[in-house]
Amino acid sequence: MFMIALAGVIGTGLFLGTGDVISRAGPGGTIAAYVVGGFLLWLTMSCLGETSSVMPASGSFQAHATKLLGPGTGFTIGWIYWLSWASFIGLEFLAAGIVMKFWFPDVPTAVWSGVFIVVLFVINLFSVRGFAEVESGLAFVKVAAVAAFIVVGGLVLFGVVGMDGQTEPRWDNFYADGGFFPTGIGAVLAAMMTVIYTFMGSEVMGVAAGEAENPAKAVPRAVRTIVFRLVFLYLGAVVILIALIPWRQAGLSESPFVTVFEAIGIPFAADIMNFVVLVSILSVGNTGLYMCSRIMWSLGHDGHAPKFFTRTLKNGSPYGGLIFTMAFGLLSLLSSFVAEDTLFVFLMSVSGIGGALSWITIALTQYAFRTKFVKSGGDVKQLPYRVPLFPAVPILVVLLNLAVFVGMALDPTQRLSLVIGLGVVPVCYGVHWLFIRPREKDVASAEMEVRLPAMQG
Repeated sequence: MFMIALAGVIGTGLFLGTGDVISRAGPGGTIAAYVVGGFLLWLTMSCLGETSSVMPASGSFQAHATKLLGPGTGFTIGWIYWLSWASFIGLEFLAAGIVMKFWFPDVPTAVWSGVFIVVLFVINLFSVRGFAEVESGLAFVKVAAVAAFIVVGGLVLFGVVGMDGQTEPRWDNFYADGGFFPTGIGAVLAAMMTVIYTFMGSEVMGVAAGEAENPAKAVPRAVRTIVFRLVFLYLGAVVILIALIPWRQAGLSESPFVTVFEAIGIPFAADIMNFVVLVSILSVGNTGLYMCSRIMWSLGHDGHAPKFFTRTLKNGSPYGGLIFTMAFGLLSLLSSFVAEDTLFVFLMSVSGIGGALSWITIALTQYAFRTKFVKSGGDVKQLPYRVPLFPAVPILVVLLNLAVFVGMALDPTQRLSLVIGLGVVPVCYGVHWLFIRPREKDVASAEMEVRLPAMQG
């Protein structure tokens, strides 16, 4: 489960998007943004770990929200989170086809996109075992690439290995051009949405818990290991990038990792990084299909989506939700060409805001679970994983995400995305109130099913 969560987080946001964060926030702002983002990730995964370890469900926090916060909230966050992932699946396939043209320039992009669509669709027809095996392999490639970059970059930083013909230690880029915070502290808030977006995907741990053999053991283990290793990998890579590339130039390169590898003189640097980017793209697409199909199954099970989405194969794979997600992903791919200024912008806005709203929902769900569990006479010591410093942790998750929204509101370039993304929330609640609520079953009033591990005696 650790590798699944790791694969869901390390993606194109790190390999392609980090340069943009550095160019906007500067050295100190970037480091601060990733530290805060990593801290928020740990807080959120702690909340998800407590609920998923005793309430495993394929719908993860969407199913928890329906049970603990009400059907309206479950309906809203389920569709927003599904939309945030499904809207970019088609674009990931397009990106994979474009990357393949680096090696096969004469083969049309659509051919490679079609090949990857078929391959990942077939993989996701299998149970969590097939998905986990593929994601573990993809995660290994990405982790190995980041680790190698940190090691080689560290040698350059301390002057052991040369770069651009020089072997002196490189520390000037941290302060030489405008100081440690050249764009001001406010740039940290402006960059936080991008940073949080790069950490999105770790929620797959909760989805996988619904199909794991022993979530009471697997989930706590994943929570305790994923955050610290992720923060080490991300911060390590970011610090190296800041040290080796002037912050004003970081956003000008398609991938700052390629820039560093080529400057060091590593053979086939472009080939290596393009392969890693391809793996990252396919990993994101694979994770997205897996998560979306399970979320759709949960929505259908609760009466929040057509019953077709609850159909599964004998191995348990929800093929109804998988087919619908794939179809929508292909439509989002077409939207990037035929409705670039309308539908595409809308989907992109929902995707970024949807991730932050999901983290807020995870925190509120854990707060509601702990409160109800204690009131019903439950012993907190029996929980396989307990959120520390309750209720401070879930409250802090909500406040930090709201602070990110404030930062977006103060940034003119992100204000429209914030309005569009948050505007979907009342629309979803309205749809639920008018069309779903009158005929849905009462899932919120049902008794909360909690699986506690057997006590040792």
